[in-house]
Amino acid sequence: MTTTLARRLAAEGIGTAFLLAAVVGSGIMAERLAGGNAALALLCNTLPTGAILAVLILIFGPLSGAHFNPAVSVAFALRRELPWRETAPYIAAQIAGALIGVWIAHLMFELPLWQVSLHDRAGVGQWLAEFIATFGLLVTIFGCVGRASATVPYAVGLYIVAAYWFTASTSFANPAVTIARSLSNTFAGIAPGGVVAFIAAQFAGMLAATLLGSWLWSYRAAK
Repeated sequence: MTTTLARRLAAEGIGTAFLLAAVVGSGIMAERLAGGNAALALLCNTLPTGAILAVLILIFGPLSGAHFNPAVSVAFALRRELPWRETAPYIAAQIAGALIGVWIAHLMFELPLWQVSLHDRAGVGQWLAEFIATFGLLVTIFGCVGRASATVPYAVGLYIVAAYWFTASTSFANPAVTIARSLSNTFAGIAPGGVVAFIAAQFAGMLAATLLGSWLWSYRAAK
């Protein structure tokens, strides 16, 4: 079935909006209910994020590929699996959806719509964490697509749950998510001053994963 570009962009925008509503909304709820226990709040933020990712990929994967992430879209363009002429519209839809998702979360919890995060996330450790988080995410996707594409939703959801805990940055691994979370002064936020470095690390991780993936699973192209 051929899906029009408009439908694919709608899928990317709606999916990314739900993802950010889940990330930010669960962060707000977790902070309110955890009673100051940061580890419990992080766990309560982690589980809904991994769960919603699996659901959204299952729903929108057949329509748009369910990227919800500019780094993923660029990676698939580099692999010639997404036309370059569609890559910029995909990214625009993802960023717009991410912003809408954050604002919806604010409205649901009766917080000011427009915010700027004060949560400082900077330093070499944070940047390395974002490189690793994005590298691992793309390797997960490429590995599953190359061997068992039906497992992608569950593998991505589980990877993000794990990466929340083993990376110092709690695994943003997504430029659209990073931009949107800079506009939420909540548990999930990132101060705007850290956004550019995070995005640079994310794209570096994506490029490394794309190169590795093209080598590891190149046998498929030879068959």
